[in-house]
Amino acid sequence: MTLVKICGMREPRHAVAAADAGADFVGVIFAPSRRRVTVEQAQAIARALGSTQATAKVPAADALKDARWFRQWARSIEALLGRKRPLLVGVFADAEPKTINSIAESCGLDLVQLSGYEAWGMCLEIRRPVIKVIRVSASASARSILGTMRLGTAALCLLDSEVKGILGGSGQTFDWQVARGVAAKRPIILAGGLTPENVGEAVRVVRPWAVDVSSGVETEGVKDAAKIRAFIAAATEGGSR
Repeated sequence: MTLVKICGMREPRHAVAAADAGADFVGVIFAPSRRRVTVEQAQAIARALGSTQATAKVPAADALKDARWFRQWARSIEALLGRKRPLLVGVFADAEPKTINSIAESCGLDLVQLSGYEAWGMCLEIRRPVIKVIRVSASASARSILGTMRLGTAALCLLDSEVKGILGGSGQTFDWQVARGVAAKRPIILAGGLTPENVGEAVRVVRPWAVDVSSGVETEGVKDAAKIRAFIAAATEGGSR
């Protein structure tokens, strides 16, 4: 099953369009970005989606002994999607945990994504399941990436392209064979340069747990409902829903 996250929402109508098209996650950005939203804008998006914040079950303590940690979190979030879809994700970068928790509470966020250079241990200070971004450089290997994933901290990991001076939304892909090697061992969210035209192939090659897109479903910097529908259709046809 390949899940889909449409990120960088700024308007309720686009969030609703993504929900209607079958998106599993909708992302709002609080980090420095041209897609950055205010708390009030995020609250309006949350209201438009018509659901309150939902709670995922934390994996059992024995999952810390091996790779089951991330797989149990993936199953927990899949179960949550059975009760609420799409889930609302707030994207932050190098913000204080107190600030993140306050915004998450006031906006009814279901998950928090840390897209900066936060330490893995910071995930434990966030009162929502955390998606931790790992930036993939040209020299990275699946083994090196797997070695960075700390059990007992983040719920999930998102792999994105490493681009100097950009924390996300670069529109650039990275080596999908590296991502494939990671996805064979852990459930991952694949990001970086995905579009309606290439996401089907990305899903077939990498077999990720989920895919993430922002700039790839925009026209002149604005979310495009037709591209959102095309992206979700291509992503779900590329894998199994």
